[in-house]
Amino acid sequence: KGRRRQSRGSRLTGGLRGGPHLTVGHCHPLVVQAAHEQNQVLNTNSRYLHDNIVDYAQRLSETLPEQLCVFYFLNSGSEANDLALRLARHYTGHQDVVVLDHAYHGHLSSLIDISPYKFRNLDGQKEWVHVAPLPDTYRGPYQEDHPNPAVAYANEVKRVVSSAQEKGRKIAAFFAESLPSVGGQIIPPAGYFSQVAEHIRRAGGLFVADEIQVGFGRVGKHFWAFQLQGKDFIPDIVTMGKSIGNGHPVACVATTQPVARAFEATGVEYFNTFGGSPVSCAVGLAVLNVLEKEQLQAHATSVGNFLMELLGQQKIKHPIIGDVRGVGLFIGVDLIKDEATRTPATEEAAYLVSRLKENYVLLSTDGPGRNILKFKPPMCFSLDNARHVVAKLDAILTDMEEKVRSCETLRLQP
Repeated sequence: KGRRRQSRGSRLTGGLRGGPHLTVGHCHPLVVQAAHEQNQVLNTNSRYLHDNIVDYAQRLSETLPEQLCVFYFLNSGSEANDLALRLARHYTGHQDVVVLDHAYHGHLSSLIDISPYKFRNLDGQKEWVHVAPLPDTYRGPYQEDHPNPAVAYANEVKRVVSSAQEKGRKIAAFFAESLPSVGGQIIPPAGYFSQVAEHIRRAGGLFVADEIQVGFGRVGKHFWAFQLQGKDFIPDIVTMGKSIGNGHPVACVATTQPVARAFEATGVEYFNTFGGSPVSCAVGLAVLNVLEKEQLQAHATSVGNFLMELLGQQKIKHPIIGDVRGVGLFIGVDLIKDEATRTPATEEAAYLVSRLKENYVLLSTDGPGRNILKFKPPMCFSLDNARHVVAKLDAILTDMEEKVRSCETLRLQP
């Protein structure tokens, strides 16, 4: 009964936008049981030694490159990114941060300052923040016909760094989601991160990979999305949240021994009352167990490929779909008004999402133009769920082509 309810929830209640938070599906009985059993025994703060935090750190370390071997546990992705910023500044002795345009890294004041998605509508860009173009090969300055978009976009980061240095600024870190989500479900070209890391490290900074929405096997091919960039690329810091606890408030920062030692050398102890509590670590361990037991990483590959194929067929059928991009169960559908200009179909996207909601399918939009349908379902999302969602999408788009007159690309019939 519990699993049937979960399957229904993954398709309806949680929809396609609850996935980053609910890795293994709503109310997974093994995760619920782990939290309940540990709650019955002991839940205390992390000053008191407990096996769970050590066991959990060990399990996480087995999924990461061996250099990333020090773990700090927290309660949210925002806390994780805030700590990553502190770690980078202590290690480098520098202050400034390079981020990608349209990025979002959390709701704390320190993170609003490095999130163009937020600060452009608030207090504006601080002098210590430097913004590089989003590596978007569909509508960015270097598109799919460019001979080497990875190098071209990395050179934009190099230019941003050089410009900052000319003003006497010193770079502490480059922050990026391994797959930019709020920016529009972007898949950076392979090799981009390695090139960027060279420029950032040459400037004395660290590379922070934000895996909060995209880690834990979601991309299918790898456990971590940064691994899509090649086996030779290793970030200096990795941040985790959302999916790490399947809805439970737990997060983590993984880093190297040198970075951790520099932080410890300040003499200011890092302490987080319930970060790494016995219950949080029991939940984290349970999530890893379910991912392994139910082979959800491989499942993300097979279902994701199937969903991409179905959406690709819709692209051929419906000209409002300009691009379908993704990997595993991280997929974006870019809606456009015109194929030549690729103008975002913002109003049409909002209308489509509203109609889908009426059909018990929860999707939302992202990207600068709010025109990218984002597919990030719980990783138990099935082939049948994919067929159901795409059938609803097809029916609504077909109806829109008959009734909605605001989008030029829908006026194919005389």
